[in-house]
Amino acid sequence: MPEGDTVWQTARRLHTALAGQRLTRSELRVPRFATADLTGRTVLDVTPRGKHLLTRVEGGLTLHSHLRMDGSWKVYEPGERWRGGAAHQIRAILGTAARTAVGYRLPVLELLRTSEEERVVGHLGPDLLGPDWAPDIALRNLLAEPSRSLGEALLDQRNLAGVGNIFKSETCFLVRATPWLPIGRLPEPERLVAAAKRALEANRTRPGGSRRLYVYGRAGSACPRCGTGIRGADQDGRPTYWCPGCQSGPSP
Repeated sequence: MPEGDTVWQTARRLHTALAGQRLTRSELRVPRFATADLTGRTVLDVTPRGKHLLTRVEGGLTLHSHLRMDGSWKVYEPGERWRGGAAHQIRAILGTAARTAVGYRLPVLELLRTSEEERVVGHLGPDLLGPDWAPDIALRNLLAEPSRSLGEALLDQRNLAGVGNIFKSETCFLVRATPWLPIGRLPEPERLVAAAKRALEANRTRPGGSRRLYVYGRAGSACPRCGTGIRGADQDGRPTYWCPGCQSGPSP
């Protein structure tokens, strides 16, 4: 699933391509909004909120999308071949005179009033890469359930928005604790919030394929900190990675 850094990059790409431009083509290929037409409206901005994308257009409307596991937005120049997937996978087309943005396999796509955005993102905690970032609120949210594991608490977007399975493992590595450690047992838990912020900030301008990762996906490799072999296991059905040498706490 795309994480906060990937969604931030996607929003920046879409904003650069569409913001300030009048739409010359608009197609929403989902039954509920198939007749909606945004042609002639100017795109105001594209804003990420955690793992959500909010494309705002004049007239007080917002196109809300979420990538989940397989969704993506691609931007094409005039005449460029579309390569993001098969035609039947296209869920949205937003075109201007200069560029066309195409949304593929979007599991969430809805048009709503901009004034109603809180209905779809109001439940989210502070956004790690957003202007509303508030580490004190994020920490308070995380500590509300002290028996909850670090991994589970980090993935709960109501606590703080933007951490996915990759940065769950990376954040736990940075604070030297296993993802199974109850958050109430973590010394100086404010370190967890700072580490999550640091991990996403360090990767938000790096393409997904060149992320700087310490443990995720590296089972069997040597820990870059202590040299112990990195291990992998499932946590709540999600692949999880940690170093048994320098991360303290329970493990499977």
